Amino acid sequence: MNSSATSDLYRDILDFAHTTPTWFQHLAELWTEAGLLLFGLLFITVWWSDRTKGSRAVALALLAPLATAIAYACSELTKSFLTEDRPCRAVAGAAASLVPCPPVGDWSFPSNHSTIGAAAAIAIVICRPLLAWLTVPMAVLMAFSRVFVGVHYPHDVAVGLVLGGVVATLVMLAAVRPVQGLVEAMRTSRSGLALFLAGPGEGAGGGHRRARARARTGA
Repeated sequence: MNSSATSDLYRDILDFAHTTPTWFQHLAELWTEAGLLLFGLLFITVWWSDRTKGSRAVALALLAPLATAIAYACSELTKSFLTEDRPCRAVAGAAASLVPCPPVGDWSFPSNHSTIGAAAAIAIVICRPLLAWLTVPMAVLMAFSRVFVGVHYPHDVAVGLVLGGVVATLVMLAAVRPVQGLVEAMRTSRSGLALFLAGPGEGAGGGHRRARARARTGA
């Protein structure tokens, strides 16, 4: 991958990072990891609140972390083919990165954090469109923080955002119908784990009770 196009922008952003207060630099470093945890909490919150809804809502909530994991796998696969070195080693004349430069072999393009952030953001938006105001800025800030701390080029995070968003959208839309059918089957299961994951359905359990009643009567 030719990184020369964004090397100057990388230098400018890293120079700016070094002019910011120390507490802000630590905050940016923390956000690169804390953002992942917050997305995880959002996955759990959306799934838990959707367990009393229809099977499609539960299917989307269950697919959100899966779609994010698939996007991450795509990012890792891309890295293994393109093997772009980290800018904190490759860009001559750049200021030192704010965090330790990842070792050789931990390639730069695309950014895994950006890919995961975008995939999680879009997956949650598909579940809850009104949360776009929260998740999209979270993903963008996570992506920018990777350049700010000096471990990625701008094009690494830009492509990561696009890759994550596209993969998550395709997975969510392509898999929702079969997973919806699986959720409906899980709601008639005798497995406690299946019932816990699928939830009671609409009416805080009424949908599940009706399904079990139909199963017992053969209707």
